[in-house]
Amino acid sequence: MISSFLLVSQQVFILFALMAIGFICARRNLVDERAIRGMVEILVIVVTPCLIVHVFQRPFERHLLAGLGWAFGAAVAVHLLGIAASFLIRPADKARESVLRYAVIFSNAGFMGIPLEHALLGDTGVFYGAVYVVVFNLLCWSYGLVVMCGSLKDLSVRSLLVNPGTVGIALGLPFFLFSVKLPPVIGEPVKMMADVNTPLAMIVIGWYLARADFRPVLHCAAAYLTSVLRLVVLPLVVLAGMYALCRLIPSVDRIMAKAIVIAASAPVAALTTMLAARYERDVPVSVGVVTGTTFLSAITMPPVVGLALWILA
Repeated sequence: MISSFLLVSQQVFILFALMAIGFICARRNLVDERAIRGMVEILVIVVTPCLIVHVFQRPFERHLLAGLGWAFGAAVAVHLLGIAASFLIRPADKARESVLRYAVIFSNAGFMGIPLEHALLGDTGVFYGAVYVVVFNLLCWSYGLVVMCGSLKDLSVRSLLVNPGTVGIALGLPFFLFSVKLPPVIGEPVKMMADVNTPLAMIVIGWYLARADFRPVLHCAAAYLTSVLRLVVLPLVVLAGMYALCRLIPSVDRIMAKAIVIAASAPVAALTTMLAARYERDVPVSVGVVTGTTFLSAITMPPVVGLALWILA
C-alpha cells in the first residue's frame, strides 16, 4: 500500500513539475494567451488522435477487445454516477448551478488522466483510457451542453460524432482489430506527436493556474461540495465498483479497472471554463473550480489511485 502511494505521489508531482514550467512562462510573460490557445488546439485536434492511434498500434488480442467493451461500459456508468451526484448541487444562482453540475460530471480525463495512466500503467492503460475519453466526448457535447446552456438548441450531431476522441478510435481501432502496423514514415511521426501529450498538456494547465483568480470560488459553498464530490466521493465509489466487478468476474482486466479509477479521480475538466464563457455562465467560479481542483488533486489523487493500484493488483 505504501509503495503504491509513493509511486503515484511521485508521478503526480512529476506532472506538477511540468505544470510549473507553464506557471513560470505565464508569470514571466514568456507565452501569451494566443499562444496557449494555439497549444490547446494542437493538443485537442492533432495530439489526442495521434495518441489514440499510437496506443492501438498493437497485435490483436481477444482479452484486450473484451477489455475495451468493459471500459466503455464502465466509462458510461461513471458518467451516469456523476450525473446523479450533480443533482446535489443546488446554488441559488442558475448560471452557477450549470457550471458546478458540469464540473461534477466531467473530469480532466484527457489532459490529467492519460498522462498518469501512461506513467503508471503503460500503453495498455492509455489503450483503455482512450475509451473513457471517447465516452467523455460523446456526453460532454450532448448531455453536457444541455446542463450548461439549459436547452438542446446548441446540440450538434457533427460535434457529437466527429470529435478528437471518436476520430482517434475510428482511425486506430481497425489497426488493432486487423493487427496492422503503420510504416515507419507514418508511425514514427504519429508516435512523436503522441509523446508530446504529457508535457504540452501540463504546460497549458500550469499557464492557466498562474492566471487563475480563486476569490470568487472561496465564497461559494456549492463549489466546496463540487470539489469533494469530484475529487473524493466519486473516485472512491468508482474504485469500490471496479473492485466489486473484478471480484465477481475474475476475467476482467485489472489494468482496465485501474485506468477507469484514474480517469474518474482527475480534477474538473478544463472544458468547463470554455463552455461557461461560451454560454455566459459563471466564468469566475468555473475558473476557480477547475484550477482549485487541479491544485487539490496533488493531495487527493495519490491516496485514491495508490489504493486502486494496491487493491486491484
